[in-house]
Amino acid sequence: MTRSITLTVSLIILLSVGCGQKTMTLEERLATLPAESIKEVEADSMFLKAYEIDLIQPVDHNNPDGPKFTQQVFLSYVGPDKPVVVVTEGYSARNGKTELADMLQCNQIIIEHRYFEDSRPDSLDWQYLTTWQAATDHHRIIELFKPVFTGKWLTTGISKGGQTVMFHSYYYPDDVDARVPYVGPLAFGPEDTRMKPFLENVGSEDCRNRVFAFQKLALEKFDVLFPKMVGLAEEKGWTFNRVGGPEVAYEMTVLEYEFAFWQWGTVTCESIPLGGTDDEIFNHLARLGDFRYFADQGIGYFEPFFYQAMTELGYYGYDFDRFEGLLKYARNTDMPEFLFSAPAGPEYSYNYETGKGVDSYLKSDAENFIFLYGEYDPWSAAAADPGSNDRCMVIIKEEGAHGTRIRNLAPEQQEVVFSKLEEWLESPVVHKEK
Repeated sequence: MTRSITLTVSLIILLSVGCGQKTMTLEERLATLPAESIKEVEADSMFLKAYEIDLIQPVDHNNPDGPKFTQQVFLSYVGPDKPVVVVTEGYSARNGKTELADMLQCNQIIIEHRYFEDSRPDSLDWQYLTTWQAATDHHRIIELFKPVFTGKWLTTGISKGGQTVMFHSYYYPDDVDARVPYVGPLAFGPEDTRMKPFLENVGSEDCRNRVFAFQKLALEKFDVLFPKMVGLAEEKGWTFNRVGGPEVAYEMTVLEYEFAFWQWGTVTCESIPLGGTDDEIFNHLARLGDFRYFADQGIGYFEPFFYQAMTELGYYGYDFDRFEGLLKYARNTDMPEFLFSAPAGPEYSYNYETGKGVDSYLKSDAENFIFLYGEYDPWSAAAADPGSNDRCMVIIKEEGAHGTRIRNLAPEQQEVVFSKLEEWLESPVVHKEK
């Protein structure tokens, strides 16, 4: 079913403020929800029903009477007395059953991040793409649905979505009962200095040497491999204007290879084709380094992320000194390395206080957090650190990468997660795969 709901601004404000004052059925909530459209969609067999909702949100939560945008939300329903898992996506959203909803056999709300895909304001005023505005999106959605559900609430997200979990809890610590961020970094600058020493020590020395040897080989073979990249770009329709041209894009991809190798953990050190043919070397570089990451077309999708990375979330840079004499086009500058990926126009000034504030919160007031990281994932260099705060825990998968999940943890680590979730959510974990 599809229906459109036209609401006056006063009604939107009334609902957003007063919805938490009485119990509602799901049908009553949907009938009065401040949404542009609500569509019932196919539900996973675990759920009774599911909806795609285009929720009306203020672009600026400090000005609720101002411009609006619609935020894509997927609600999957099991029952009013079951827990609710809220997935705070860091990017765009897709409907589907998440690991935690499956384990808890519970309700699920997936929220697309503001300024991504179907949740973009008509006018992209970048000043409203902040951690507080996004956290307030999530707070408002939770408040809208709390009258429907009597069970406990949990937030979760992966990578940037894991960051979003942290920021939401920092600004609205009383919204939910537990939090499980997966592989979410808490960076302290647009080029976080902790990445370099991490990469200098990750894995074995032999593997690090093979990674570096491959990077050098790819740079030394520029004249042979670069035309292959140009041909691939023509086939795919890629252009490289923002990064500074295809030559710069090629060398940046070689620099990115090290980070990507450890982040994804999809190939073994032994499979790095140091003695391979030109085609084998090129295909390996293209697979792991990903030329599209530096193409205008790839940057277009990630542009909202890089605005946040250059203002509050932080990112990483490259170690140019290691490649002295091998780089002909890519250059280190005084500006953050990935500033070219951020939207043109705004003046960028990084807010270092945001990360510091979240770090202080995690060490002092935060509770009921389970942070999951992979040992070899470079983002673990910027892992959240609750310090002596024993109300939060950090679980690191041995030799794990960015794909670290509860189901691929060691059995004893899984049991720790299960027991804490059962304690905090007062609900059994009924899907304990090992």
